[in-house]
Amino acid sequence: MNLRDDARALADDLVRLRRTLHRTPETGLDLPRTQETVLSRLDGLPLEITTGTGLSSVTAVLRGAAPGPVVLLRGDMDALPVAERTGLDFAADNGRMHACGHDLHTAMLTGAATLLCAHRDRLAGDVVFMFQPGEEGFDGARHMLAEGLLDAAGRRPDAAYAVHVMSAGLPGGVFGTRGGPALAASDVLRVTVRGAGGHGSMPHRAKDPVQAGCAMVTALQAWITRTFDVFDPVILTVGTFHAGTQENVIPDTAVFKATVRSFSAAAQARVKDGTVEVCRGIAAAYGVAVDAEFAELYPVTVNDHAEADFAAHVVREALGEERFAPQPRPLHGSEDFSRVLAEVPGAMLTLGAPPAGADPEHSPNNHSPLAEFDDAVLADGATVYAELAARRLAPTA
Repeated sequence: MNLRDDARALADDLVRLRRTLHRTPETGLDLPRTQETVLSRLDGLPLEITTGTGLSSVTAVLRGAAPGPVVLLRGDMDALPVAERTGLDFAADNGRMHACGHDLHTAMLTGAATLLCAHRDRLAGDVVFMFQPGEEGFDGARHMLAEGLLDAAGRRPDAAYAVHVMSAGLPGGVFGTRGGPALAASDVLRVTVRGAGGHGSMPHRAKDPVQAGCAMVTALQAWITRTFDVFDPVILTVGTFHAGTQENVIPDTAVFKATVRSFSAAAQARVKDGTVEVCRGIAAAYGVAVDAEFAELYPVTVNDHAEADFAAHVVREALGEERFAPQPRPLHGSEDFSRVLAEVPGAMLTLGAPPAGADPEHSPNNHSPLAEFDDAVLADGATVYAELAARRLAPTA
């Protein structure tokens, strides 16, 4: 089978689908229009399709001509609450945006389904297509796992793969991956400092939560640099700090929140307990009370070494040696596909998709209201999805 040539024949259809999805982005777990579009695209293919009960997911199973392994392919479908400013003629105007490229993922996965269905007689095993909502902060993968995703084919997958496009950082059409940690764990630290308000001219008669909160912020940064190995790093960034109503009034409370990124389960566990203890210690020193909560969001995305090597080999053989660039270190972003990879050996790949002619080192990043992605990668993205499954399910006889 020549999946790349077949994918090129689908290229125009994939571009139209991607742009349709881009014009009508939806966020969260409830994506009714997106789900309807995907179901329409899959209609008529020899797939066993189920939809989620608590979310707008689509799970499609393709049965090969002979028994064999099960391969899962994931494409996420949700957008971000970002007002688009790209100026594209198919830009969204509803205050939401496919600023992370999930419209491309969805189009590529439907393309892969089309390709593999056309060659099902050459497959020894089954393919599970995972169309997932709620990746952007709603833990959609966890919900799909809870609804039985891994049992969709009647047995658990033997391998799982996902592809994520990048609007910056990688040249267009170049894939990357690595074995081991590939993306960071993502957690959040929420802190409320409770003091006693008073007049700004008489701080000695108050208990200033702003001063204590600022001390916590700086102490947390120092604690991290003196606690964690630089080769197993932790990143803590305070993104919000709110307190007070007027410059001469010491408020009763101060509130700040931080995102925390780590690259191993051990570091994630240690930072969870340590950050709370630092805040409590500073609070005691300043004579204020503190409510500090560390909430775990997504675990580290860990690629299986053998599966990452296999994925790299597939890209090189299917597209050419120059189309793969080893990923030297984990990315700082996070992914709920980590939950699938915690259950099934597999790999997550990145795919460079900056605008044609743009310098990938200076293009707007994913999540920017200016982020643009090149439609030219769609056919090769669909090819790689399909090749990963087809080569794992190739008959051995």
